[in-house]
This record gives sequence, C-alpha cells and structure tokens, in this order.
Amino acid sequence: MTEAVPETAREAVELTYEPVLADAVGAIRARARATPAGRLQNGVLVVCGLFALGALFLNLTASAGPRVGGTVFCLALLVMLIGMHRVLPGLQGQQVHRLYATQPEFRVVVDADGVRQYSRDLDMTYRWGALPRYTETDDLFVLLSGDRHGVGIAFLPKRGISDPGGTDRLRAILDRNITRL
Repeated sequence: MTEAVPETAREAVELTYEPVLADAVGAIRARARATPAGRLQNGVLVVCGLFALGALFLNLTASAGPRVGGTVFCLALLVMLIGMHRVLPGLQGQQVHRLYATQPEFRVVVDADGVRQYSRDLDMTYRWGALPRYTETDDLFVLLSGDRHGVGIAFLPKRGISDPGGTDRLRAILDRNITRL
C-alpha cells in the first residue's frame, strides 16, 4: 500500500529566463546583506569611511589651518571606499554572469526535492541541504549555502515565473524547505 502524497509536496514552480548581468549583481548584493561575512565586509568599509571623515574634519578644523596633503588624502580615501562599496559587487557579479552568459536560456524547476537548473550545456540539481537558506529581493530569490560566507549561491529571477501566483507558490515551497534570512 502506498501513502498518498500531499498536493503541496507535488507542486512545482517552473522558471524560464535568459541570464542577465543585473541578476548576478543583485544576487551578490543580496548575499552581502544576508550573510555575516557580507555584513562584516560592509561594516569594515563604513568604519573606515567614518575614520576618514573624522580625519578630514580634524584636518579642516586644525588651529594651524587645513593641510592640503591631508585634505587630498582623506578625500581620496573616501572616494576609494565609496568606490569599493559600489564597484566590488558589480565585479563579482560580472564573474558569476560570465559562467552563465554562454547559455541562451535557463529552465529551473523548484519542488519539494530541491532546485533543478538546466540549460543547453548545464544540468545542476541542488537538494535543499546544499542551499538551506534564502533571501528575497524585489527581483530575485537568492539561495545560499549554510556556511557563514554564503559561498554557494543560486538565484531565481522572478521574471522567469510565467504563471500567475507562481511567485507566491515559489516562496511557499522555499519557506517549507529552507530558512528565510
């Protein structure tokens, strides 16, 4: 005798999409907000920026007057830190995108067993244990490995869901099987 499988366990959500750079960059940014390592990286940049602002303030308000070299150094440091905060996710996203950009189209099936992602040359299956956490942005579901850095990453663009209600069904499948961050 076989047990009846609940309807919710059989449901699946399918996505079809072409890889775009914005998805990879968005996933890297979401990972930085969702993981301890990403928050630490962002925190270090903010603290360094605050030190640079403090040094600039002290330089500008010094009783002997501001020193041009100190002002230039502090401003250059601030520009570099802001640039790093803005540019690094883009550079990392480009690296991720290069892997997928050679594929014309991806199809993804998400169900109670996990995520199956395939295209012309790739066929990857992630069981829920491989990607036990996720975060959601306006455009993506970003699935992350269980390590503190979120080294393993998969992203599911919401634009790839064609059926109405698919986004809510996908969120429900994820909530049943993995932890939302």
